[in-house]
Amino acid sequence: MVTKTEETQLNRLESQVDNGGGGAWEYLCMVRKLKVRRSVKVLKHGLLILNDSKKRSSLGPEEWTLYEQVAVAAMDCQSLEVAKDCANALQKKFPESKRVGRLEAMLLEAKGSWGEAEKAYSSLLEDNPFDQVVHKRRVALAKAQGNLTGAIDLLNKYLETFMADHDAWRELAEIYISLQMYKQAAFCYEELILSQPTVPLYHLAYADVLYTLGGIENLLTAKKYYSSTIDLTGGKNTRALFGICLCTSAIAQLSKGRNKEDKDSPDLQSLATAALEREYKQRASDKLSVFTSGFKSLKVSS
Repeated sequence: MVTKTEETQLNRLESQVDNGGGGAWEYLCMVRKLKVRRSVKVLKHGLLILNDSKKRSSLGPEEWTLYEQVAVAAMDCQSLEVAKDCANALQKKFPESKRVGRLEAMLLEAKGSWGEAEKAYSSLLEDNPFDQVVHKRRVALAKAQGNLTGAIDLLNKYLETFMADHDAWRELAEIYISLQMYKQAAFCYEELILSQPTVPLYHLAYADVLYTLGGIENLLTAKKYYSSTIDLTGGKNTRALFGICLCTSAIAQLSKGRNKEDKDSPDLQSLATAALEREYKQRASDKLSVFTSGFKSLKVSS
């Protein structure tokens, strides 16, 4: 995940390059290091270097890394001829490279040649079954074709081997949610929380799924995870504050005030509502009256 400091540095460097202040190679290296997607800029500034023989030769072996970076950016921008030229240059230099083979398969994917791309990826996996990038490209290929069930099967199979891949668990959860398979999504977030218990995003997403599932037990657990999100963010997560209020109201309606396990609900909701009011006063004072009137329906009796 990119920090605010890194993002600021990248934006400053990007502005410098755009305004003719130099540093194009440094910018491209930083984009690659942070794994951010700025394809238009990468294509523009990368081509300026590749098309200048003096600048290109000064890179040494890094020239080929730039060819690969520009090829991927070109695919993103649908500049497929540029991507093809870069892939051809790499193929000529590294004729037996599986990495170049992967790039060529991605080019087939970018062209919409789904069948050929799938064959190319399958062939690459036969040579190296542990190539994580190729596995993920197959998932992306299935999603691009609208085959979400296929994407789920591929991700589940991938996670049998690469169980510690947090991004894969999160993507699987998001696909399940898009298909309204909330129990399966909840399991994915449980895995993420077990492996990375201090990431508030996972606590929040898990709470959202449990709230959507509904029922007293799920609502009680959702409220706990909204609370943990607030703790992990120093009380600054507006969505979690709203979640506390919504869960408390829903629990009260379902239990008719008979739920002894949730006896602290009124106090907790009052604290969350007060925090939200402060947020609205500071950031959107013109919407405060709308917020106040909307929350009158969420009052929980002691």
